[in-house]
Amino acid sequence: MDRRHLLTLTGSSALGAAAALAGCGGSSTPGHGSSVKGRSTATRSPVPTASATPPSSPSAPSSPASTPSFDTPGGMTPLSSGARLVGWCGHPGAPGQGRLGVGNDLAARTTEMLALTRQYAGAKPVVPVMELIVTTVHATPGADGTYRTRIDGAVIDQWLAMARRRRALLLLNIQPGRARFIDEVRAYERWLEEPDVGVALDPEWSVQPGQVPGRVFGHTTGAELNLVGQYLSALVSRRGLPEKVAVFHQLNPGVVRQESTLRPYPGMAWVKSVDGIGSPGAKVATWKRVTATTPDFVRLGFKLFYQEDVKTGGRLMTPAEVLALHPVYVMYE
Repeated sequence: MDRRHLLTLTGSSALGAAAALAGCGGSSTPGHGSSVKGRSTATRSPVPTASATPPSSPSAPSSPASTPSFDTPGGMTPLSSGARLVGWCGHPGAPGQGRLGVGNDLAARTTEMLALTRQYAGAKPVVPVMELIVTTVHATPGADGTYRTRIDGAVIDQWLAMARRRRALLLLNIQPGRARFIDEVRAYERWLEEPDVGVALDPEWSVQPGQVPGRVFGHTTGAELNLVGQYLSALVSRRGLPEKVAVFHQLNPGVVRQESTLRPYPGMAWVKSVDGIGSPGAKVATWKRVTATTPDFVRLGFKLFYQEDVKTGGRLMTPAEVLALHPVYVMYE
């Protein structure tokens, strides 16, 4: 997508300094997922400058969207019960961050999204999913030095209300910059206490002290993801919630390190979304490479890019081609 960085590498050389803001998931080299040799970044949008306002926890309106009973989309355990999640991602008013951010008409976009989900109808029940980018990475540090900002809570409520109109799950996408995933996830507890809200983590944008997002590929570890899993499991137990979906986007094997230390937790479901870009053959090759290290309890997802897959690979994969990989989560950007 237009908002994510595609950094040019030559062999094993260092990452280039030019970057554009990332989307909800990681972009990859066609066939490798770690470089885009020979591709220009000249047409990509620059990374936005972070606001001078400290990105504190989002403010929550006093009257949130009406919480449904536990007749949630897909039931109490959508993934454990065999459903497939299909949908779009985005950020309001930011078309380069995903299809849901195109224009200023979320109702129209979600109508289009539902038409797409019907193409995946089959043996598995399909649950629509909306992935909202709530923590956005930046190329400048901001007041607190974290290279990220948080969305206003009123926007989350608007998207949650729309998700409920569409009988969809809402996933809160996090690009943490120098912040920790667990701290960002906790900042959205007010919404994660809702039965139909989960998380999507973008390790590509998780950088270390001294690193700048977009100049290096970020990464996370199994241990860091475990902190999120433990937190969500405890929240589900404390509040008596349905299963929490926790997606982590992965564009190459190095984006999640020590994956063997990742653990399952009661009441939550891990999903690894493979975010390769390119031709169908290149995307399938990335799928095979990234899924090779997946623990047995982690479910698999697949990401498609309306613009970049077509630009670099000639066409978008068809639903039939995607279904041949048997993902339980399919996200379009």
